[in-house]
Amino acid sequence: MRAHNHSFFASLFFSRLADQILLFLVPLVVFQTTQKPTWSGIAFFIEALPRYAVFPVCGALCDRMSPVTILQASQRFRAIACAAGIAGYALTTGIGWLIALSAVCGVLTSQGLVAREVLLPQVFTSERFEKVLSHAQIADQVGVVLGPMLAGLLLGWWRWEYVVGVAALLFFTADAATFWWQRASAFVWTPHGHAEKHWFAPVKTALAHIVQLPGLSRLIALAAAENLVIGVTLATSAAMVTGLHARTDAFYTFVQTAGAVATIVILLLIARMQIPRKALGIVSFLAIFAGGLLAGASPSVWGYVAGFLLIVGFDKMFSIYIRSVRQAIIPAKDYGKTLGVIIMLNNLTQPLAGLLVGMFSGQGRMSAVVIAISFGMGALGLIVVLAGAIARRRERRARGQVAPLAQRTSDRAE
Repeated sequence: MRAHNHSFFASLFFSRLADQILLFLVPLVVFQTTQKPTWSGIAFFIEALPRYAVFPVCGALCDRMSPVTILQASQRFRAIACAAGIAGYALTTGIGWLIALSAVCGVLTSQGLVAREVLLPQVFTSERFEKVLSHAQIADQVGVVLGPMLAGLLLGWWRWEYVVGVAALLFFTADAATFWWQRASAFVWTPHGHAEKHWFAPVKTALAHIVQLPGLSRLIALAAAENLVIGVTLATSAAMVTGLHARTDAFYTFVQTAGAVATIVILLLIARMQIPRKALGIVSFLAIFAGGLLAGASPSVWGYVAGFLLIVGFDKMFSIYIRSVRQAIIPAKDYGKTLGVIIMLNNLTQPLAGLLVGMFSGQGRMSAVVIAISFGMGALGLIVVLAGAIARRRERRARGQVAPLAQRTSDRAE
């Protein structure tokens, strides 16, 4: 791989590192300020909903503009949003500035994510794509591992607004790395065909695929069910560790870092072992379901940690299963526009989980909410499995009816 392309992955790393710092800060600072898990849930809902709602727009935007331009704008405006949030806090104070800047950065993160996905196949045309994806995944996961560690370390020294300032500098660094890569590589974007004239046209195509392609809607339902538990975990982790189990911020940082390390270990195992696709889905779904129940029901902090590691560790395994199956289902020419809508539908249950936490976790009911949402995931998964079994049975019956009819037609022709 050419030397200048390393700066492309460096920009991904710095961008992810800054994004993880913000994701770490919001639930922790909100809970420390209010001492109420309900506000942590509401803050997560406000932060996460825009992040996922804009994916269809991001996909359509990448059909109309150079993804390089979109990626650079994403990084620069995230840095500016961080600076504006700090300035706003200095003028009027209040943690609302942290939540607002994190929501804005979430939207811009989604924009950058789609742009980078569109760029990868064109940037590394001479490389094996699996190798390119592995490099991108490593850069991303290292940022996920180091983000909570760096945020926790900096919070031990400074107030949260100074930590946000560090995130702004990291976003500017990511943009500088992208600029250096583009200048050294002289990359020129080549659009695929013509963009649709109307903004809703890509969404209409995606929705048609979701309804008509066999198994795609069930796949979305499974991902949405899994993201219920992911959402409630992200929304309550700070309150569970530092509030319910009365551990320090340093311990919370340790839990977040351990989760990221567990993710990398599981990804390495998947890369080295030939695991059937169906087994990936079953094992990861059951592990996340069990992790949610354990995290909610355990009276011990170590039981919570074990459940947390099951959830975040096997989340990536489930993601690999989902991505591999949907890639086999969706037509290549419509993959980008369909993917944007699917990502939105998959992940809308995450902010929904945060909203449920905000509504029902008061007066010591936080653990009960985690358990209830985990059972909700299990129920949705069971419904999807049963629906899939019924659909397959109908298909087999239809094939069995068509074959004799074709045979009778042949006999009459003879």
